[in-house]
Amino acid sequence: MGSNDILIVDDEIGIRELLSEILQDEGFRVALAENAEEARQLRNQARPALVLLDIWMPDTDGITLLKEWASNGQLTMPVVMMSGHATIDTAVDATRIGAFDFLEKPIGLQKLLATVRKALKHVESQPKPDNSLAVLGKSPQILVLKKQLDQAMNLTLPLLLTGEPGSGFVPCARYLTPPTAPFVAPESQDVIAESGPDLLQKASNGCLFLRDIGHYERRTQNALVNLVPKLDRFNVRLICATSRGLPELLDRFDPTLFTFLTQLVIPLPPLRDHRDDIPELAEHILSNLIEANQISPRRFTSAALNALRQHDWPGNHEQLNNIVKSLALTATESEIDAQPVNKVLAQFTPPRPQTVVQSGPRFNFDQPLREARDEFERAYFEHHIGLEGGNMSRVADKVGLERTHLYRKLKQLGVQVGKKPR
Repeated sequence: MGSNDILIVDDEIGIRELLSEILQDEGFRVALAENAEEARQLRNQARPALVLLDIWMPDTDGITLLKEWASNGQLTMPVVMMSGHATIDTAVDATRIGAFDFLEKPIGLQKLLATVRKALKHVESQPKPDNSLAVLGKSPQILVLKKQLDQAMNLTLPLLLTGEPGSGFVPCARYLTPPTAPFVAPESQDVIAESGPDLLQKASNGCLFLRDIGHYERRTQNALVNLVPKLDRFNVRLICATSRGLPELLDRFDPTLFTFLTQLVIPLPPLRDHRDDIPELAEHILSNLIEANQISPRRFTSAALNALRQHDWPGNHEQLNNIVKSLALTATESEIDAQPVNKVLAQFTPPRPQTVVQSGPRFNFDQPLREARDEFERAYFEHHIGLEGGNMSRVADKVGLERTHLYRKLKQLGVQVGKKPR
């Protein structure tokens, strides 16, 4: 549908036809639905520029449908609620959920047209969605990621995004989804296991995004197996994310499902690998808070931005976003310096264990040279892994080995490398 297309949802045929005639006389194109189920189908198929939605309907009331669209990311158009029996509280609730306005029946001609034009003008004034992936940065690593996503844009294959937690899975999935298309991202495994077919209906002609699938239980995997053959019927692009490595995923998943999901894999870089993006990202987050009137104007000093840039960010973009918000909301001055930044970051940095000086002989000298050397190297690497809190990038730099060589050496020596907490 175009910018003048309106969907009218009302179970009373007389009201549907009256509103339709008025709007068509004004040059609008109109689609009609007599219940929530028809409204869902027309919203997914026709992409209306505006919806006039009655509150009281026999199958699903308008407030419930509005909540459904809002929770599924399908409230991409203004919705004007209509009712002849609603209370002020109902109108307020609808506005809080995301309704643009509320019309009380019987609806006057001038009030109807003024509200419709106001809603459509509001749509035109809204900034277009930013599909530049700027929320992840502008470094060469992000430009490579963008190029890979662009190449996958028009493919129908399922896509698997891999990376550390917080690396930006949702922005990448949204980047691949047209702005007006449904973007359905269930919050829990239970929703997938219990409401799989409904998810496909909601995501029709759009994207079904599944969060960290590496943690899916067998029941959820079975539900996903049943959904896969129906993707084409609903024209749904499946995008999944995992913070677990592919070998671990293979151990947990049915081989056929694993093969299907890994036809197209794109890795996301951790934030520490493009840390030069961090100052600009932090300033952008701060600017958004100011523009949303959540905080008064303030700024980071150069020292504060440098402290943020030097941090390793095990939680990546999500952790950066949370910490910048925390700093902004708790700052007592208009200028945020390095001291409060370092104080917050210290809470996320594991303490370095103190070096214990052992007395007496440390090694068994009554063994062959090769075994003695292995024993020394094992203790040497364990010592530095402990000092760096398990950060293998810093360990590799400190001992002067490339990371792949370091991991190979640790495996040869039987040194267990603890996984970072997720």
